[in-house]
Amino acid sequence: MFNLFLITHIVSGFICLISGVFAMASKKKRGKHTVAGEIYHGSYVIVFISAVVMSINHWEESAYLFYIAVFSYALALLGYLAVKIRWKNWIGNHIGGMLGSYIGIVTATIVVNIPKVPVLNEVPVLIFWFLPTIIGTPFIIKVGKRFKPRKGNGLSLRQ
Repeated sequence: MFNLFLITHIVSGFICLISGVFAMASKKKRGKHTVAGEIYHGSYVIVFISAVVMSINHWEESAYLFYIAVFSYALALLGYLAVKIRWKNWIGNHIGGMLGSYIGIVTATIVVNIPKVPVLNEVPVLIFWFLPTIIGTPFIIKVGKRFKPRKGNGLSLRQ
């Protein structure tokens, strides 16, 4: 049973990583961006559920997986709901939530897999816990500055 959860987790995590790149790279309008975003969110739900189940079943080795899953999915849900509900400053919440959740899934992927990579497994693992956030946070800030709210809760691209 654990192997089924692990395989599901790996496949859905891979789909998240790929669909997240497509969502980030596509024009921010209905079409490719929204389809990639829906795939990203749906896959993230599966990653979240499988991570929680596996971490609870193997708490001693995987407690950190539980906390990453909860925090990262909370960000994904924030970003997803922001665009669906379109509350005040929804675009900032959407960008921050989605990119923050992407940093979370990248962090989890790196931290779990780095011990298997020769040479990199000699580097202190704490570096890999922080590296995605150090690289990703300025990106979130830069992207967030490109978009500004417009009257009527729409958005405009700042040139």
